[in-house]
Amino acid sequence: MENEKCDFLHPNGVKEKKLEVIDGYTIKYHANGKTIWSKGKIIDDTPTGYWEWYRSDGTLKRSGYFDIGEPVGEWITYDSEGKKYKTSNRSKG
Repeated sequence: MENEKCDFLHPNGVKEKKLEVIDGYTIKYHANGKTIWSKGKIIDDTPTGYWEWYRSDGTLKRSGYFDIGEPVGEWITYDSEGKKYKTSNRSKG
């Protein structure tokens, strides 16, 4: 399929990132179709558990946990070299 290496364009004009599910983890890719944009588990269309987001160069950008779709606990933002930059705590509700 030709669109496998780029974002998908819906009829309403919104782009959807290429994704695949491997060992229960949903992996979405940047527009280049090669580097990972995000990785985590989705249960019943809801982000659950630990998730990570990456920059297009492959460095880790952010990580944190979801409980039934809501961000909870420690969330970490990383600098452009992938080193811990900021930590915040999210409470449910």
